Amino acid sequence: MVKTDKRRKAPRLPSQIDRAIAAAEDKKAVELVVLDLRKAAGFTDFFLIASGTNTRQVRAIADGVMEALADEGVKPAFVEGYDRSEWILLDYFDFIVHIFATETRLFYSLERLWGNADRIEVNAN
Repeated sequence: MVKTDKRRKAPRLPSQIDRAIAAAEDKKAVELVVLDLRKAAGFTDFFLIASGTNTRQVRAIADGVMEALADEGVKPAFVEGYDRSEWILLDYFDFIVHIFATETRLFYSLERLWGNADRIEVNAN
């Protein structure tokens, strides 16, 4: 279930993002947020941001997202940070998945950096 901070109907997300959210939730990701960048940036439409409680979980979340989307025949164009697993970036062109260790997410604060993007909260069912 998604909701926006503003009092309007939540936008319908592309099915691949819904699939990535479900995969992240399945691996117990926390603080899932989607940033709608269509009005704010030209290089991608959405960021999916999630956190894991430790590097092992961060890697498991990334693996889960990649496996779920690979089942649909979709592979990331680029993967960064997998070896260190403090911040893993999965680039799917139209959207980018950022999976952080908690401290790393606080340090980089993408939500603040992209504050002009529409923020879509993702609530676990």
